Amino acid sequence: MAQIFDPLPSSSTNPILCCYVNATSRIQVARITNVSNWYFERVVFPGQRLVFEALPEAQLEIHCGMMASAILSDTIPCDRLCIQEELSAPFDLTEATERSNEGTDSDSGRTTAPATAAP
Repeated sequence: MAQIFDPLPSSSTNPILCCYVNATSRIQVARITNVSNWYFERVVFPGQRLVFEALPEAQLEIHCGMMASAILSDTIPCDRLCIQEELSAPFDLTEATERSNEGTDSDSGRTTAPATAAP
């Protein structure tokens, strides 16, 4: 999985696929600063899932705060956010999201309620 804006350094080996979910009601900033020659920073909205590639030794910093201030609230080792090993078959996140939003679960043939955003 290639990142469009901030690709890992070309000398990187064994990248892992990671997932972080903002389970709070506040906007957060997710940042990785401990990998040389690479800087990763994304805004993560409440309830949003952030899927990204990183090196196993990377540390994801979660910053939150009010207005113009940001406070480091957590640091998570990226190897704890790894989702790649949990997948037994190729997984298309876009396809799964579209199925969920359409209300069809093609694996079981059931119709499910479409996903809705909480107010």
